[in-house]
Formats: sequence, structure tokens, C-alpha cells
Amino acid sequence: MSAGEERQPAGAARPTSRDVARLAGVSHTAVSFVFNGRAEGNLSPATQERIRQAATQLGYRPDPVARGLRRRRTAVIGLVTDEIASSPFAGRLLRGAMETAWADDHLVLTVDSGGDPAKEDAAVAELLDRRVDGIIYAAMSLRRVRVPEGLHRTHSVLANCLPEDDSLPAVIPAERAGGRTAARLLLDQGHRRIAHIGGSDDIASVERLRGFRDTLRAEGITVPRPWVVRTGGEISSGYEGALRILDSVPADRRPTGIFAYNDRVAAGILHAATRLGLTVPADLSIVGYDDQEHMAAHLAPPLTTVALPHRAMGEAAARLLLDAIETGRTPPATVRRLACEVVSRESVGPVPTP
Repeated sequence: MSAGEERQPAGAARPTSRDVARLAGVSHTAVSFVFNGRAEGNLSPATQERIRQAATQLGYRPDPVARGLRRRRTAVIGLVTDEIASSPFAGRLLRGAMETAWADDHLVLTVDSGGDPAKEDAAVAELLDRRVDGIIYAAMSLRRVRVPEGLHRTHSVLANCLPEDDSLPAVIPAERAGGRTAARLLLDQGHRRIAHIGGSDDIASVERLRGFRDTLRAEGITVPRPWVVRTGGEISSGYEGALRILDSVPADRRPTGIFAYNDRVAAGILHAATRLGLTVPADLSIVGYDDQEHMAAHLAPPLTTVALPHRAMGEAAARLLLDAIETGRTPPATVRRLACEVVSRESVGPVPTP
């Protein structure tokens, strides 16, 4: 092993910037310039490279605590969730936030409250005590939320939820536009008898159905009242709703396309279609929503769906928060809606010919 590769023995003191300066033959200030982003215009490229090589040889890394004290920052942001951290369904939101923060030299400290308001307040208080630079509050499903106590004391952004008092910026899916997209997928294949199954009275249900109706109305199509079946969001909801509008109905009077509130509902519709002897998509086309991991791509047939932008929400919320931290300016309490992209698979086909 060469001297350049020699490692610090166990228990050895952590190398300091002054050690780097001595090995590189430069001043301590020069080392500080390199690791504080102020080298350009102050040091030649050759000197900068010599300092970095010395740091690598010594195994030196800047002390984040000391640097944070100088900048009055900790390079840590908090992320408080209701159930996301314990759910594989929305884990992409966490990954998006964490990777965006990491690329900006920040760590994310995550606390899952299990939906307990008292735990949320305690989590925010604990994060504030630890001097995090800002906090993201994220929800498992789109809804209006009580802003946890203390969240207004630092830079804060909401992800996949809206504040009850409209006091904080939020990043959410563009649900109404997603509903329009789902309707367009069926219309473009010639379908005109189209139903909607699932959902209830939550924000996502209302907005998806509103967008769905927007697009059909623009084409002069009115959805018959019995073809809008509000049965909830589970597989059983889709199965029950599909039987209600498909069973014992002549082919020329039943819908040829169904927009499901989510992928679980779509799975139930597929089960009902199989029971009734209908082939998807030859007899019936189905559009899901969410692009749920470990489900949508593995149904038979694989489900065409409108994907919730979980990862993009995490990225956008983190970026908004990091920009506020960097500038010191609180972002306006506006709502940013992110597009829900189509994931085309095999459950949508041309309208059946008579």
C-alpha cells in the first residue's frame, strides 16, 4: 500500500483542514475557500487540485456541524408523514425528497406519526429543537390537513395534502387533469359508452370525476347517472360496482369502457369481467389510476393507468424547501399541481364492433 493510500489507524484523530493545508503547502484560508465554494477567482485550478488531492490522501471531509454553525444551518431537513414511511405504496415520494436533498448536500430526517396529531406536533417540536433547516409535511392520500403546531416557525412545504388554513405552499397531483386524461384514453379508442366506478367524496374522487366529465361533456357525451358508481377504493368496490352495471345487461346497452377510481378498483372490475365472460380489452376497456407498485403491471391483462406523481411530488417539495432555505425567503402559500402521466399497458383497446 502506497503512502497516498495509507489509512488512518483505528482511534486516530480525524484529519483537519489545517492538516490538509500543511500537506498541500497552502494556507488554511485556501483550504477553506475550496471547501466553502469560494475558490473560483481566488485560487488557481492547480492549487485547488493540490488541495483536493491532499484531502483525499488524508481522508479529510469538512465537518458538517462546524460548517452549519458558521452558516447558521444544519444541512438537515425534516420530513413528517402520517403513514407514508410505513407504506410501500407512496415510498417514491420519500425517495424523491431524499435524493433531491442529498444532491443539495442535505440529509432528511423522517418521522412517521401514524396519523396521530399529538405525535405530529411532538415530531415538529423535536425537529425544531434539532435545528433542522426546514420541514416537509407529507400525507399518504390527498386531503386537507391540520397544520401541525410549530410548522410555521420554520420554512415548510406540504406534499400530497393541502393546509386547512391555506397558510403554506403545497405540492399535489393535478387530479382534475388526470381525470380528463383517463377519459381521453377511452375516447381516442372510439368509446362513447363510458362509466366511472369507485371513489367517494374525498378530494381526489371529486376532482378525478370532475375532469372525466369535463372531457366527455366537451364531446357531447353525458354519463348516465347509474354509470357513476361510488363504491369506495378497494378491490371489492370495483367488483361490486362492475357487477351492478354489467351483469345481465345486453352488449349494446352496457358501457364499453370504464374509468376506475384507482388500480385496486380496476382489479375488482377485471375480476367481475372474468366472472361475466367478458374479455379485456376486446369486450371492455379499463383505465386505472395511481400506477400502484406491485399491482398495476401484474394484473391480467396489465393495466393501463394514470400514474400519481409521487416521486415528482417529493422532488418538487424538497426543491421548493431548499430554495427557501438558500434564499431565506418564505415561498408564497400557493398550490403547485403536478401532471399525472399515462402508463400505457394492455387493458385499453378499440371500441368493440357490433
